[in-house]
Amino acid sequence: MRWAVLGGGHWGTALAVYLLRQRHMVQLWGRRAERLPCQPGRTDLFPVFPECARPEGLHCTVDLAAAVQGGEGIVLAVPSHALRGLLTHLLPCLPSTALFVLASKGLEVPSALRLDQVLREILPEAPLVVLSGPSFAHDLMLGKPLAMTAASTDPTYAQRVAEAFGSAQMRVYTSDDVAGVCLGGAIKNVLAIAAGISDGLGNGDSARAALITRGMAELHRLGTALGGRTETFMGLAGAGDLILTSCSDLSRNRRVGLGLGSGLSLEAVLRGIGEEAEGVRTAQALFQLAQSLGVDMPITEQVYRVLFEGAAPRAASDELMRRALRSELHVSDDGTPGGAARTE
Repeated sequence: MRWAVLGGGHWGTALAVYLLRQRHMVQLWGRRAERLPCQPGRTDLFPVFPECARPEGLHCTVDLAAAVQGGEGIVLAVPSHALRGLLTHLLPCLPSTALFVLASKGLEVPSALRLDQVLREILPEAPLVVLSGPSFAHDLMLGKPLAMTAASTDPTYAQRVAEAFGSAQMRVYTSDDVAGVCLGGAIKNVLAIAAGISDGLGNGDSARAALITRGMAELHRLGTALGGRTETFMGLAGAGDLILTSCSDLSRNRRVGLGLGSGLSLEAVLRGIGEEAEGVRTAQALFQLAQSLGVDMPITEQVYRVLFEGAAPRAASDELMRRALRSELHVSDDGTPGGAARTE
């Protein structure tokens, strides 16, 4: 297939190189020429992956129309806050039959919309597949095995993406739970910040395990309240992505938490990372959604208060431990264990 990958950061570059390895034709687009991994006079992927050789056939451009011209598939790998603007600029030059693969994660701020909903507002009829799961750009570049989920309301589109992306390196499962896959990829970033804060405070491995487990309960409560399914949150796009992002220092969101827990300001942490950490923006949207729906999300609430209200990380950790004792199982209003329990 002929693919356009929109987003020249680590994830977009890794996906573009991976598709080339699968013998697809690829155009990689980015907003700024100096940030794209096709620098004149160089044979590597500087400045994105300077340690990796640039594969033959990787074409980079800042011309959006040229990138998508004749494209059969368009991979969206831009930060959540850039998606709406990109899609708006894409409208005049959009190939009529292009299949969209949404590989970005997060929620739009301040609307709190899922990213598939943002796309649907602008391109209501476009064929769409959401690609998500436990995957780091670094692992994909190095050829390490991983598994992902391709979700679409049309099973033929999901299967088409699974066949295009699937290989001995990447196993792709299909799903029709678009809402659940999108939400899993967004919510886990906020919980990864919480895991990083805990580790930055020196709380230890046992605390991290407890936090991830209770974070899964929060992901499930809000996710099901917003239309996702339990089995999705127990799968690759939910539990799988949460475990990876919470435990690996390759995760930018975890590193945000580590910095905060060790006493740095948010501004200093983000300056040191130098890249987008989606969980920071998403924490605002998640807190807003939890409050509006009355869904109990104490970990998310404390992350929000540390990020945006100046709460001390140690005080936030202590607040979670001092909550009133209760049964481990939430029960929803319809009597379902683990459902969207209301705040008590």
